[in-house]
Amino acid sequence: MSTKKRILFIAQEMSPYLELSDYANMVNKMAIKSNEAGLEVRVIMPRFGIINERRHRLHEVVRLSGINIVIDGDDYPLIIKVASLPNARLQVYFLDNEDYFKRKTVFADENEEFFDDNAARAVFFCKGALETVKKFGWPPDIIHCSGWMTSLIPMYLKTAYKKEPVFANSKIIYSLTPNTFKEKLGTTFVKKATISNQIKEKDMELFKDGTNTALNRGAAKYADAVVLAGDKLEKKVVDEVKAEKGKIILPFKKDNDDLGDYLALYNQLLGK
Repeated sequence: MSTKKRILFIAQEMSPYLELSDYANMVNKMAIKSNEAGLEVRVIMPRFGIINERRHRLHEVVRLSGINIVIDGDDYPLIIKVASLPNARLQVYFLDNEDYFKRKTVFADENEEFFDDNAARAVFFCKGALETVKKFGWPPDIIHCSGWMTSLIPMYLKTAYKKEPVFANSKIIYSLTPNTFKEKLGTTFVKKATISNQIKEKDMELFKDGTNTALNRGAAKYADAVVLAGDKLEKKVVDEVKAEKGKIILPFKKDNDDLGDYLALYNQLLGK
């Protein structure tokens, strides 16, 4: 029986699979560094259509696939694929679904029109990631989320998944990154995101506008710790995070090659 502490990275992007921003490389480095530091590491990300399965050697994990994710009364099959991160002994799991991810672009079409189902795609990914961990039977000590597409996870863990034994000891980190979209997730976002009757109206309050800012505010509120992952973050969101009593905050550092402050944060949350 392994006594290693476990860290799960849930990210919307990660080098070398998908690089939408500089933070994709940071997620890669954090995973490898944590692995080298003796933590047991797994990564979950979406299997966007532009990720090359052959080049990155993705293959379906049949024993994990077969879960159906229900969103607003509709069932969507969850397909789980896996690859080994190059130059590291750790697994990256990709969540796939034909309706939501089999596209040649990520969040907007060829005319740069924001997909009108991005709200449902985010809900599917967040719920799918947590259901995948349940199926693993792999209790993470730390869950580190990054990217707006992961923003519902901290709230879900404190509400809909609060009594799940696999998450009983999980500490949640959210990396606050600069805004990447100006659109809104639409009027049905709150309805779709309310995946359980354990989620009350007040739990969705910060998220309800469906803007990138709203998602960041909600995620930061429910996370145990917040990483300020950029020097161009919205001041009002940062001020709100800093004003919250007891919130652990990792300040932004431009030159952060050794990632020592990230490991120190993980150790703090692990009680070391």
